[in-house]
Amino acid sequence: MPKTHSPTRLMRTATLVLVALGLSACSGMTQQERNTAIGAGVGAIGGSILTGGSTAGTVGGAAVGGVIGHEIDKNKK
Repeated sequence: MPKTHSPTRLMRTATLVLVALGLSACSGMTQQERNTAIGAGVGAIGGSILTGGSTAGTVGGAAVGGVIGHEIDKNKK
């Protein structure tokens, strides 16, 4: 019988590949663009947690987090 891979191992590998691709995509971003992306990611996670995984909570959290991330360094310039 052929050896099969566990779903957990496949998910870990897929996650690592996506993280590597995501980090390489950030290399040409400005600091403000990075802050916006990080804010959107953190907001999406927070919104998902606070609303029990609802799509509206996740999207709303991403939108609010993105706006906050975008505005974070504006006053320093």
